[in-house]
Amino acid sequence: MNQKKKIRGLAVPVVLDAVGVFIGYFLAFVFRFLPDRSIPDDYVASFRGSIPWMTLICVAVFALFRFYSTMWEFAGLDELLQIFYGTTAACLAATVAGFALFPAMGFRRFPIPVYVMGWVLTLFFVGAARFAVRFSRSVKNRQTAEGQNRGKSKRVLVVGAGETGSLVIRQMKDAPQTLGVPVAAIDDDRKKRGTRIHGVKVVGGSESIPQAAARFRADEILLAVPTARRSDKLRIIDLCARTDCRLKTVPALSEMLNSSAGSLRTRNVDIRDLLGRDEVRLNTEEISGYLKGRTILVTGGGGTIGSELCRQIAPYGPGKLVILEIYENNAYLLQTELKRRFPNLDVEVVIGSVRDRARMENVFASYRPDVVFHAAAHKHVPLMEFSPGEAVKNNVFGTLNIVQMCDCFHVGRMVLISTDKAVNPTSVMGATKRICELMIQYYNRHSGTDFVAVRFGNVLGSSGSVIPIFRQQIEEGGPVTVTDPNIVRYFMTIPEAAQLVIQAGGMAKGGEIFVLDMGEPVRIADLARNLIRLSGYEPDVDIAIRYTGLRPGEKLYEEPLLSCEGTCEKTAHELIFVGSPIPFDEGEFRKDLHALRETAGVDNVKMMEVIHHLVPTYTGHAEKSDLLAKRRAVN
Repeated sequence: MNQKKKIRGLAVPVVLDAVGVFIGYFLAFVFRFLPDRSIPDDYVASFRGSIPWMTLICVAVFALFRFYSTMWEFAGLDELLQIFYGTTAACLAATVAGFALFPAMGFRRFPIPVYVMGWVLTLFFVGAARFAVRFSRSVKNRQTAEGQNRGKSKRVLVVGAGETGSLVIRQMKDAPQTLGVPVAAIDDDRKKRGTRIHGVKVVGGSESIPQAAARFRADEILLAVPTARRSDKLRIIDLCARTDCRLKTVPALSEMLNSSAGSLRTRNVDIRDLLGRDEVRLNTEEISGYLKGRTILVTGGGGTIGSELCRQIAPYGPGKLVILEIYENNAYLLQTELKRRFPNLDVEVVIGSVRDRARMENVFASYRPDVVFHAAAHKHVPLMEFSPGEAVKNNVFGTLNIVQMCDCFHVGRMVLISTDKAVNPTSVMGATKRICELMIQYYNRHSGTDFVAVRFGNVLGSSGSVIPIFRQQIEEGGPVTVTDPNIVRYFMTIPEAAQLVIQAGGMAKGGEIFVLDMGEPVRIADLARNLIRLSGYEPDVDIAIRYTGLRPGEKLYEEPLLSCEGTCEKTAHELIFVGSPIPFDEGEFRKDLHALRETAGVDNVKMMEVIHHLVPTYTGHAEKSDLLAKRRAVN
């Protein structure tokens, strides 16, 4: 039954094309001999005898150009070019046959103007038949949309009348039932104002968004400006917040080029849209050179950064990917995801702690990794202030175990995930990371392994970061708590951070501290206000913002470099820089590490003294007696 339907569905366009070719060449004859008022008998006979062959040739060429496997309901520019090239090739083949074969069959060759006009008219009829399908579908959709407009269909104001906006409006007109009906467009380009895009008028610039939303009774505002600057997006978001409309956005144009009508996926505007930069461009040749076919070990592989590193490494074809994680649930879920997405990937999960030296020795002896990404660490600043011994044991001596295993088992390269909190640290967590950076530089001078560190700031959406906390507070009705009205932070998305870490690893020669360009710092108070607006509320009206004061270990702003590191040196990648290494006394460093191991979790007061000696730029709270008292009681 399905086969019969398929044959019937194929027969209709073939018959229409045959009729189009016949009518095209018939009218070409009529127009050619119209001044003579009659067509000579020998030409009439020639037409009758040769037109079936010409029609057959044209239909065969149309099939070669996939005319009968294309969905003409969604025809656009690509399909228009397909019709042009296919019809031109078909008519050219028919012309060649008319000159070379038909005279041998006893048919008279047509006049050259007939072949030219026949091509033009056939192109028209074949194209018209196909675009009539698209036109009828559009009319039907518009009638449906008009009927829905009288009921529950959403009315959409489109911000952006460029390429993305044009594609969005066209797809909305093709699928109004799911995407809504575009009622007007907004664009800051004055040349576009008053013009129409697929019948939708550009009514003004972004400053007119509130008035346009009210005038056209818009239910939703759709942002179609994926390449706009962050400052422009912030301004547009602020204007949209003055309306009662839902606010959504569309992906970049590159993500939609191949989408069929109705496949457009809009989403709620996210805070990442306001903080994002241009897409990160990676040197894939440089990356695949040190990952492809190698055994890669990722410590802390189930965490936010570690798991994303695994996702980003997998496409480069490692010989084996080993995920080391202490929490089995996260590791299991990641392993399942990677096996589903990359069926040919050899991935194994190892449960263990970097603090367990014997376990690490067993892991390195079993897998012999070529490259190690060390992402395992305690990272929550306030918690580590009250458990400093645990921060030292995990961050410092867990890292030391991994470093020494890399040296012992001749690992080619190790990449430490560090943080901008290691620069002039005010927290124990930041100080431990700075010690790890010194450790990397020390061992790089005494080992065949290339040891490097990558330093970056806050990661959007990571566990325990401000975005998930703010969202939860908004869902609960507020207040949203911010430590200080002037606190600022650098932000980067999770995929962006992982990609740049991998790229930095490919550029490593040993001993470097790579610093990622985090863009402009963002005020956390502004972040909170924007997130409240994006959730459909008004800051300080619907949702209150409350300032709670800086927490232990926090500072108002982070710095990418120590003052003594000087300025960053540029690398081949525009977002990656290298900080100048700071010389230090290696003998003193070894003694301090030994003293730190002896005091960690045993005598936290002495431990803090050692940390201050190891990291002279550390300005923690060890001098405060109340905190010291708490630290004496807590391991």
